[in-house]
Amino acid sequence: MSATLVKTASTAPPAEPALRVVPTRRAGQWAAAGLVIVLLALGLVSVVRNKAFQWDVVAEYFTSASVLRGLGLTLWLTALVMALGFVLGTLLAVLRLSANPVLRAVGWGYVWFFRSTPILVQLLFWFNIGVLYPQILGVNTVNLLGPVAVAVIGLTLHEAAYAAEVVRGGILSVDRGQIEAAQSLGLGRWRRLSRIVLPQAMRAIVPPAGNMLIGTLKGTSIVSVIAVQDLLYSTQLVYHRTYEIIPLLLVATLWYVAVTSVLGIGQHYVERHYARGTAGAR
Repeated sequence: MSATLVKTASTAPPAEPALRVVPTRRAGQWAAAGLVIVLLALGLVSVVRNKAFQWDVVAEYFTSASVLRGLGLTLWLTALVMALGFVLGTLLAVLRLSANPVLRAVGWGYVWFFRSTPILVQLLFWFNIGVLYPQILGVNTVNLLGPVAVAVIGLTLHEAAYAAEVVRGGILSVDRGQIEAAQSLGLGRWRRLSRIVLPQAMRAIVPPAGNMLIGTLKGTSIVSVIAVQDLLYSTQLVYHRTYEIIPLLLVATLWYVAVTSVLGIGQHYVERHYARGTAGAR
């Protein structure tokens, strides 16, 4: 019997060698990546070494008092417009989701009108409101609104139209079962909205709202046409006096890049906060 076992073992097929995994060679991708790096390096060197950019002038005015005042006004205007825009936008979103057809039509008409007209045209209309309506309810409107007030009103009404669609989309993303469960508990409409719907809708609201915030920050530069001394207008005042156009535009550009980068980082952490418990949370 032992001989039979030995014979059987000796005739067993040899074990196959383990397969060696060979990574896919991507020579073309690496070559393209190397070419891109070389081109970026050449572009960076050309920007740094090009004397026409006048980096010494950029450094001189980057933290000047006039530029910092303009930056402060830009940040204040952005924060105020976003806050007021989302308050009004939330109200418009509720109107658009109302069961009342008149309220739905009013909400839809507002969004349609302000999304259909350029923001510059809206600002110019508000700036010339005294020409259209010299008096409203007995109040003289010719010198009633200054440039900053016009900027706040015009930008807020414009942003509210987009905020309404962002909030409406977030509300519609909430599962209907959550609303029905809140109704079964006897919660009123506004309490359901504030305690149940909006907290869950924030996951869908925050990403486009963050993009709106960054877009509003850059969009405030348009108020320079009505002589609001924001960041861009402050740099324009300087280069109208010194004729150093390129370096002053670089000052404004670098500040916009810096602030939007900070806002982008903040948006990432806010999104991660509201995405807790979901598969996409990081």
